[in-house]
Amino acid sequence: QVQLVESGGGLVQPGGSLRLSCAASGFTLESDAVGWFRQAPGKERDGVSCITSSGGTTYYADSVKGRFTISRDNAKNTVYLQMDSLSPEDTAVYYCLLSFCTAQAMGIIARASWGQGTQVTVSS
Repeated sequence: QVQLVESGGGLVQPGGSLRLSCAASGFTLESDAVGWFRQAPGKERDGVSCITSSGGTTYYADSVKGRFTISRDNAKNTVYLQMDSLSPEDTAVYYCLLSFCTAQAMGIIARASWGQGTQVTVSS
């Protein structure tokens, strides 16, 4: 099982921005697609965005399209999620995991393991 480490969450006002980071320790990410998922209070976990190993294909859930940008730096073994124009509806714990990723869909793969996540709270 591969567990990744999320960071960068925090409290931000509506309309603000945050950049989340997803790092791997003792494991090289460059051959794997990575996805960001989130779980809001009282709701199920949902896929937010994913990126293929080369970075050539990305996927965004409709709810974040045009506001979130996923990227990766394989030299730093890190995947990022830039979140702009945040709204209270984006409040959730955000997780990154190994995933399958196409331009139309994303999901978790068997080797993935849920980490602690990073809390994002959007509130005035």
